[in-house]
Amino acid sequence: MKLSYDMDKNIAYLHLRPKGAQVDTIRISDEINIDLAPDGSVYGIELVNPNEQLRSADGGKLVLVDEVENRVVELSF
Repeated sequence: MKLSYDMDKNIAYLHLRPKGAQVDTIRISDEINIDLAPDGSVYGIELVNPNEQLRSADGGKLVLVDEVENRVVELSF
């Protein structure tokens, strides 16, 4: 899994599968798009304007939680 972020466009993308798949995009809202692989599985999730979404929920941070190892990592945007 990979999370990429384009600061200029303010778009984040969570890649759940390797690059190269042909995808169909489903628009969930003005801020979320989901890409589906040909087999129907989720290829990736696009967050439009993630800065605004993160600031309202987590103070401008991406919080990664590893519940197995009981670890928390915070990344600022």
